[in-house]
Amino acid sequence: MTALAALAITGSTGALGGAVASALAERGAPQRLLVRSPERAPRLPGASVHRAAFGDRDDCLAALEGVETLFMVSASESADRLAQHLALVDAAADAGVRHVVYTSFVGAGPDAVFTLARDHGATEERIRSSGMAWTFLRDSFYLDVLELFAGEDDALRGPAGEGRCAFVARSDVSAAATAVLLDPAAHAGATYELTGPEPLSLAEAAARLTAVRGRPFRFVDETLAEAYASRAGYGAPDWQVDAWVSTYTAIATGGMAGVSGDVERLTGRAPRSFEQLLRG
Repeated sequence: MTALAALAITGSTGALGGAVASALAERGAPQRLLVRSPERAPRLPGASVHRAAFGDRDDCLAALEGVETLFMVSASESADRLAQHLALVDAAADAGVRHVVYTSFVGAGPDAVFTLARDHGATEERIRSSGMAWTFLRDSFYLDVLELFAGEDDALRGPAGEGRCAFVARSDVSAAATAVLLDPAAHAGATYELTGPEPLSLAEAAARLTAVRGRPFRFVDETLAEAYASRAGYGAPDWQVDAWVSTYTAIATGGMAGVSGDVERLTGRAPRSFEQLLRG
């Protein structure tokens, strides 16, 4: 096992990074929590808190000095997220970090239909060219937010057609990440596709929500024009609206339908189904 005392974690104030940091603490793994706002960081045994926003090079260099492995949880969605990612990767390399475990996305690359997956592809490329060892955890869309796709009228609206997606529970992603971080060297150079146990269409998701919640959900297959029009009232910037709409078009193309065995391979248990998540 590698020297876990030299493990740094980003995103510990969020759902995924926080779950991973807590799981590592439960296993007695010392870690550094790199956070933008130290007062929001979880207080965990064996963890030290360091102020280090992705784009703050000096703080990142100081926080990463002596770190062997960096768990890099992708930053919150923003217009400059890619720039933040590249800045952190460069700082990690300059600080002497040896291995980056990065939370990426299924199908990451310059031609990805889901627009934010293009940023993930560029981040992966920067990590590959950095000289550091790497492990990529390519997550599917989260099962946890699927119910939130529904509006106030319990309709899931978007141009997804009959496409399917192997949505994954966030808890399965955190468990897989924890397994990798407990022995990073064993996973160097690996790319894992973290998916749920089956590919669901949004019509099927609506039917399962109906069965569990006891009220009627439905899927409305919008055209592209309808999708942009229905989201125009939020006043969101163009890049964000493109991301929202391309969530559905990515599903429509079939590129999100693949089911991987990587969650079970890493955690030793099958990933959770939609019904299991809904029923808690």
